[in-house]
Amino acid sequence: MEFSIRIATKDDMPAVLALIQELADFEKEPNAVEVTREQLVNDGFGDTKKFHCFVAEVKNEVVGMALIYPRYSTWKGPVVHLEDLIVTDRCRGMGIGDALLNEVVKYGKQQGVKRIQWEVLDWNEGAIRFYERKGANVMRDWDVVQLDEKGIDNYLRNLQ
Repeated sequence: MEFSIRIATKDDMPAVLALIQELADFEKEPNAVEVTREQLVNDGFGDTKKFHCFVAEVKNEVVGMALIYPRYSTWKGPVVHLEDLIVTDRCRGMGIGDALLNEVVKYGKQQGVKRIQWEVLDWNEGAIRFYERKGANVMRDWDVVQLDEKGIDNYLRNLQ
């Protein structure tokens, strides 16, 4: 089956949101998605663009996406962070994930970044093997650290 990769548009955000939900379901966090279509449109296409997104299409249907944004490394300089690379379950194995990652890497090179970075769940062995085959260094000795919205509020409350 043929597919194409292109830069996402505002009109793609409902399909992008559906893919984000599919990923949350796969990662056993079905109730974790709080972002809305409107927020994706505003954040991706507003005055201050917060992310860049590629989509994969089969027969004019969005079946995959890669969402990236800029970061900065104090050790290396400019970095691109790959937040999510998602291919809908029924379209896996067609090379769409490869093609999306290829676009992300080409984009990073064009932007002059020193590193492209992302996380993968330690139990997602299929994704880990995919990334390692592509030459990525899966750093198993690092832990992801986050403050969610409630954590931010609690942190600031404790400062007072």
